[in-house]
Amino acid sequence: MSRFWSDITREITPYVPGEQPRDMIRIKLNTNENPYPPSPGVIEYIREMANSDLRLYPDPDSKALCETVAKFYGLSPSLVFPGNGSDEILAFVFQAFFGPNDLIAFPDVTYSFYPVYAGLYRIPYREVPVREDFSIEFSDYPKGLKGIIFANPNAPTGIYVPPEEIELLLRSRPDTLVVMDEAYVDFGNESAVPLVNRYDNLLLVHTLSKSRSIAGMRVGLAMGHPELIEGLNRIKNCFNSYTMDRLAQAAAIRAFEDDDYYRGINRKIITERERFKETLRKMGIPCTDSKSNFAFLTLPGIKGPDALRLLREQGILVRNFARHPRIADWLRITIGTKEDMDRVVVAIIKIMERQRPAMI
Repeated sequence: MSRFWSDITREITPYVPGEQPRDMIRIKLNTNENPYPPSPGVIEYIREMANSDLRLYPDPDSKALCETVAKFYGLSPSLVFPGNGSDEILAFVFQAFFGPNDLIAFPDVTYSFYPVYAGLYRIPYREVPVREDFSIEFSDYPKGLKGIIFANPNAPTGIYVPPEEIELLLRSRPDTLVVMDEAYVDFGNESAVPLVNRYDNLLLVHTLSKSRSIAGMRVGLAMGHPELIEGLNRIKNCFNSYTMDRLAQAAAIRAFEDDDYYRGINRKIITERERFKETLRKMGIPCTDSKSNFAFLTLPGIKGPDALRLLREQGILVRNFARHPRIADWLRITIGTKEDMDRVVVAIIKIMERQRPAMI
């Protein structure tokens, strides 16, 4: 601890990212990256853009990307805000719309960056318990909130809230900003994008790290009412006008243009997810009905950190949330290729067989 740290630096508990091993000998299923590469068009476009123009600053407003996204979703470009990954956008959201005199809420089991941002910016918050089946019930949320923030599908549970429930929430709480993190929505779910034109209290956050395979480029998007977008731009331009570099903007544009490719690889992930969940159920292993690119499960009779270690010993990296008491024994496993998931099943069988004598 440095004597130069501020009070908030001493007090804050930072987010802990998933491990990024230098060697790729292991099967890496711990950070929900897409197992398939970016489209050939994205790779080629990045090569084309890696020219002498890199000496120039990028477009601070990412206008071409905003226009591409707007066309893709049937929106006006004024409703789109691009950023250096969805985490940066979420940080801007907490700064732009909430303050020390506001009360916000999010599920007690959700993306663990939300309480970090709230703590960093001194925003009072309430963690509302999800139900026993990990579902989100908005009637449990107190009235008078300045904001409700949640991921849909939720992370790390994968539970999805359908659009009709989202619309009911928006209608019933017109003075509450609903921030919905749709990082995983492309894996077989219906996005709430059509609601953006109808509700000024909805802000959607997307990422190109999951369904569009460019986590290494750091591209995120927000979509909402023009006044919300203006608020995000005001905060952004107080920190860094050039949040997105030239190559990231180019890669993102081409990723939307190559939509058929991405729909194809994501169908493979969805198919493999359903196959894996069915295998787990047949093995008697509890898992949620995840609608994301990961499975959320618990191995009976095995503590979460032990399961994490035992899989790692077999060369498989997954995620455990030991610091969270409600899900300390659960694992989040990214859906990889069929070959990856077959190896995971074999590893789980070995672990469970080893566990049986101890349970007798």
